[in-house]
Amino acid sequence: MSNDFYFRRRGDATFTPTEHAVGAWSEEDYHFSSLAGLMVHELERSRAEDGLLLSRVCFDILGRLPFAEVDLEVETLRPGRTIELVQVTASIGGRQVITARAWYLLESDTADAAACGATPLPEPQECPVRDLSELWGGGFVAQIEARQAVEWRPGRGATWLTSPNRLVEGEEPVDVAEYFSLIDVANGIAPRQQPGGWVFPNVDLTVHLFRRPVGRWTGLDTTVTWGESGIGITGSTLHDVRGPVGRAEQSLTLRRL
Repeated sequence: MSNDFYFRRRGDATFTPTEHAVGAWSEEDYHFSSLAGLMVHELERSRAEDGLLLSRVCFDILGRLPFAEVDLEVETLRPGRTIELVQVTASIGGRQVITARAWYLLESDTADAAACGATPLPEPQECPVRDLSELWGGGFVAQIEARQAVEWRPGRGATWLTSPNRLVEGEEPVDVAEYFSLIDVANGIAPRQQPGGWVFPNVDLTVHLFRRPVGRWTGLDTTVTWGESGIGITGSTLHDVRGPVGRAEQSLTLRRL
């Protein structure tokens, strides 16, 4: 592959994709992960040094994500010195396709009370290589490096993900945005049914963080639940190389082909 990034900036808030952003369900659409990372990249770049940390992002996918130039708009919905709510909207061809709302909360020192019940994953280098392209197509999946932390079975697994590519050409990587650019893959690492017989796209992604991720690896300890009425949930404990960092949830619409 010729590029080492997902997007080129074409204007103040306009971006052109490369082949690394191509989707898994259709090569005529984006992989949502690439756009989620880009939106957090712009959110973080818009921030002043105000002592507020990203706590939660809730993405709603409003329809198809056609593979074309994308425009982003960032606005502050609820300003504040200790709590702030910010929104970023992605539009393609003049149509809004994703909205994301992010809570920023005041940073403070709570190290003496910090606690988490989730078990850390084995380190990525200790885990066997996994080829996700055996299940999924598209340029985004093709460029991912995956390591299997817990042997996967339908509906359950844990996988480390990283990429040699960065979000935006010629721009300093924003670590938390690069981390976000791999979270949405959770819905594809332990599917309950083979994608050849079913489609099960997610219509949203909600991520909660209790600390800032570090390093180049995104760890997904994932459980997939399918209900009896066409609705499912993919839930993941999120990890970095230091241990757990938060949670991610995805709502699925289940359709038999």
